Amino acid sequence: MLRHAAKPSTRRIAVGARALSSNSLLKQRLIELMPEKQAALKKLKTEHGAKIVDKVTIDQLIGGARSIKCMLWETSQLDAMEGIRFRGLTIPELQEKLPTHSGVGSVTKEEPIPEGMLWLLLTGEVPTKEQADSVTAELHSRAKLPAHVESMIRSFPEGMHPMTQLSSAILALQTESVFAQKYAEGTNKTLYWDHVYEDMMNLLARMPEICALIFRCTYYPEGGRAGAKMNQYDASLDYAANFCNMLGEKFAGDKGFHELMRLYITIHTDHEGGNASAHTCHLVGSTLPDPYLSLLLGLQATLKAEGKPVTPESITEFAWNTLNSGKVIPGYGHAVLRKTDPRYTSQREFALKHFPEDELFKVVNTVYQVMPGVLTEHGKTKNPYPNVDSHSGVLLMHYGFDKYDYYTVLFGLGRGFGVLAQLFWDRALGLPLERPKSVTSEWINQFIEKNPSGLK
Repeated sequence: MLRHAAKPSTRRIAVGARALSSNSLLKQRLIELMPEKQAALKKLKTEHGAKIVDKVTIDQLIGGARSIKCMLWETSQLDAMEGIRFRGLTIPELQEKLPTHSGVGSVTKEEPIPEGMLWLLLTGEVPTKEQADSVTAELHSRAKLPAHVESMIRSFPEGMHPMTQLSSAILALQTESVFAQKYAEGTNKTLYWDHVYEDMMNLLARMPEICALIFRCTYYPEGGRAGAKMNQYDASLDYAANFCNMLGEKFAGDKGFHELMRLYITIHTDHEGGNASAHTCHLVGSTLPDPYLSLLLGLQATLKAEGKPVTPESITEFAWNTLNSGKVIPGYGHAVLRKTDPRYTSQREFALKHFPEDELFKVVNTVYQVMPGVLTEHGKTKNPYPNVDSHSGVLLMHYGFDKYDYYTVLFGLGRGFGVLAQLFWDRALGLPLERPKSVTSEWINQFIEKNPSGLK
């Protein structure tokens, strides 16, 4: 008995470890400390938030550097009241001036092709139809996937989230990085831009097939992922149409869906440098990894009514019930904008043009009419107007694209254009490693003691 007590079994040790974890002294101490620390931070913000520390307020210092102008971002600018401009152009101006698949928007009234948007983001110039078509041809010439990437996607386990698949595929594709190879060889920093350009174009060229393959393997795995079928890559089509073609027959011949994808990719390419996906790519890129490792993607969501008849009254009731339960209204509000998101407006106008009687569009349109008033009356929302996420899913659903888990992959397909275009200029301009200065709460309190009124 003593021998057994002195040498407990592995199973007993494991059980004991779990018990210790559930009664962790460290965790208990943290639970005790949190209310004190939370109250101290709240008091600091309430009493001293407006005071200036080295040209920024304490509120800005604590609150995620909100609105502090401290980053160079060439490809787009976001103004709280004016909205997003891509190289100085609003979304309606893009729709008028950029090339479409058959001409120019001012003539064809079609949506811009992303290839023209890439030219604009990189050069600051509105391309001709010939210039945009040259980008299409260049991307097609670079599009062939390495064999190991396709086989890896086909062998992913069932149930893996599409965004996890996309992230893994990009990492696998990183074996093709020109920048990584040249950097390891000791390339001169004046040539970094060239290597970034090669990686950028190769990555953007291969993204449609990667994304389409993930779609087919995840949702249409006839006989298993390894046997999932996909239409052949079609270099006679533009970037967005070829992507639609590879998604499958349901979308290959739907010209309306092709137009939607051209608009969707175009308006999601960029949203200035301060948003999470753009800033992360810029920050990581400043440490000089290759573009494959720098590209990180954001998320999006949409609002769907809860099965009640859609009327201004029912939407108002839904809104107040949601707010009174302590939740937020999905798709409304924005970190910077103080007006309706122009990306939302462009999608709303697309729906009005192509399917004004769509039932789900009527839901969102009714929400658009009601929600700003509710949120304004509620009084705790700085921006009561809808953002892009409030409408994206409606357009996709109209064309039968109901794979919600995949929507973030579509976002990534578009956002890559903007962040990689800026990454090119980061290296071409020789921008340095991003390294902001941080301080502790103790430092702030000591500063306030020495400067009760803050700095002037």
